[in-house]
Amino acid sequence: MSNKNRPVRHKLSRIIFMKFFTALILYSIGLVLSLFWARMFFGLFIWHRTSNLYWFLKDLDNNRILIILFLWVIGAVIIFLVYWQKTLGYIDVMLEAGKQLVAEDDTLIHLPGELREVENQMNQVKQEALRNARLIKESERRKNDLIVYLAHDLKTPLTSVIGYLTLLRDEQHISDELKARYLAIALSRSERLEDLINEFFEITRFNLSNLSLELSRVNMTRMLEQIVYEFKPLLDEKNLRCNLDIDQNLDIRCDVPKIERVLDNLIRNAINYSFEDSTLFISAKKKSSSTQLKFKNSGNTIPTEKLNRIFEQFFRLDAARTSKTGGAGLGLAIAKEIVELHQGTIIAHSQNESIEFIIDLPFL
Repeated sequence: MSNKNRPVRHKLSRIIFMKFFTALILYSIGLVLSLFWARMFFGLFIWHRTSNLYWFLKDLDNNRILIILFLWVIGAVIIFLVYWQKTLGYIDVMLEAGKQLVAEDDTLIHLPGELREVENQMNQVKQEALRNARLIKESERRKNDLIVYLAHDLKTPLTSVIGYLTLLRDEQHISDELKARYLAIALSRSERLEDLINEFFEITRFNLSNLSLELSRVNMTRMLEQIVYEFKPLLDEKNLRCNLDIDQNLDIRCDVPKIERVLDNLIRNAINYSFEDSTLFISAKKKSSSTQLKFKNSGNTIPTEKLNRIFEQFFRLDAARTSKTGGAGLGLAIAKEIVELHQGTIIAHSQNESIEFIIDLPFL
């Protein structure tokens, strides 16, 4: 039996023993009082030596200690057997409760008063199991829906690519301007197709990978500046500005590729959900025991119910899956897992048309 269950076992044993001991004491008191009152009662009468009952009562009185001891032993055995049978009955109760434990309903388990603590623990386990089962089903449902959406989305750009390439092949006399337009559309659809295929690989990597850390020291200042620079084309596309507020020569010890992925995911997310012609604010500051990173952008306020689920696998803010923001819903979930592997925290806030992510990475 595990150490966690020992207090319950000891408490149950103590309750049963106390009840048995109490019953035994009450029986003993009752036995003595009964014999005392019996002796007083028969003492009220005048008995003749010629009466057989007189000699029988006389023998009982002379051997009253032995009789009391005999009756006490008989009573103690009966009480013991009753409580032993009751204890064995707990096994049947627990077996029946075990069936209720695996039942897929919200019915609470009810046990005798002596098993109240066991009842509470079993109900906690059942509720936790039901909650986990619901989360697994919900996650599986979202994943299946996502795969259906992606499979459908794959067909659309592929059809366009095939269609425009077919036009280029079949049209013998086509102007250079129209040819360039068809090629541009085919290239755009091909890039979208590549993004969708990458999402499939992302899902596979996220489900099958066993993440572990390979720590090394890196200059966070230069890493952030480099990553932001690489996003310049996407920033320019929405006419976004990026305001960096980073401590100079900010060194941290981390798994560099994984932290790069976190930064990439958060910046990409900020760009996707930012208003055009707005500013993205990124800061990195050294605190007393951690490095704090903040990513803030101007965008539609995220409702509280969605904000509470924003780090779930396959959860997406835009259910419509537009081409600009139609990700797999894994970026923030992966970022959270990586941050927590570094023993850090990541939280999200959204109000007054602003979205902010705050990461705290402790010194490793």
